[in-house]
Amino acid sequence: MSLSDVSKRLPDLSVSVGGLTLPSPLIIASGLWPHDASFWQEPYSEGVGAICSKGLTRRPRAGNSGIRIWETPSGVLNSIGLQNRGVEVFIKEELPHLSKSGIPVIVNLAVESLEETTESLVLLKSVEKDIAAVELNVSCPNVDCGGMAWGMSAEGVSSVLMAARKVWEGKLWIKLTPQAFDLPAVGRAAEGGGADALVVSNTWLGMAIDVEAKKPVFDRIFAGLSGPAVFPLALRCLYEVAGSVSIPVIGCGGVCSDEDVLAMLLAGAAAVEIGSMLMHDLKCISNIHESLTKRMALWGVGSVADIIGKGRGDHF
Repeated sequence: MSLSDVSKRLPDLSVSVGGLTLPSPLIIASGLWPHDASFWQEPYSEGVGAICSKGLTRRPRAGNSGIRIWETPSGVLNSIGLQNRGVEVFIKEELPHLSKSGIPVIVNLAVESLEETTESLVLLKSVEKDIAAVELNVSCPNVDCGGMAWGMSAEGVSSVLMAARKVWEGKLWIKLTPQAFDLPAVGRAAEGGGADALVVSNTWLGMAIDVEAKKPVFDRIFAGLSGPAVFPLALRCLYEVAGSVSIPVIGCGGVCSDEDVLAMLLAGAAAVEIGSMLMHDLKCISNIHESLTKRMALWGVGSVADIIGKGRGDHF
């Protein structure tokens, strides 16, 4: 097929995620994208299906002390500690201009306690029309209370969703931790608890030693590892969870190219979140979107829906 033929038969890249229609399967993951309005416009917004907010908490958090970012071979360790201005400030000062961009806003809400989570959701109900979905974060490894602890077991995830669904009727995603011993079981518990979609997954626990200082790099010792190095691990987690639930699963972890996106879609992802690559190139989403469009056209694939799950062993 010639390039002229490709241009005439561009595929449909829109996706459906738990009843939510997005213009593209490419979602900017939480924690990477500035809330400054200029970053929610072209050229940065080209090809973006949705943007996840920075992880929010009920009240402002200063984040962790000491070094927060440390590069590794093919990856990066982070120990930010959920620094944010709190849900109320986000609603009053940040969401108004973000919602004007036309890009679907996914609010990433870090689960500290059940009480604080439900309080935050009640506050968000007042602006529900400006929010495409809430992404419950039960997987942050860089805090003392809550965070990853909630996502380690099916029981923990069930209790979070039970509390959340008492006050929030809108679209509800939940971002899982790869540290869970039985991630498919946690995914099934999330489905049973009323989640509309699962995000698989957050960062892996890692650490770094400053050999000159002869001590751990991070004040908290351990930190979250992301970037290309974790992609094969993330793909495996996605494959396992997608085969265990009937609700949509969003792939996340180490995605850097259209090939990575296609691999996750073929493994069963309904959409894909991209994070660490943005630290290298703020326009990577646009580039991946363009490459993805061309490759699907060359394959003769009409839509993203036509390839989701077709690489699980007996298709395509």
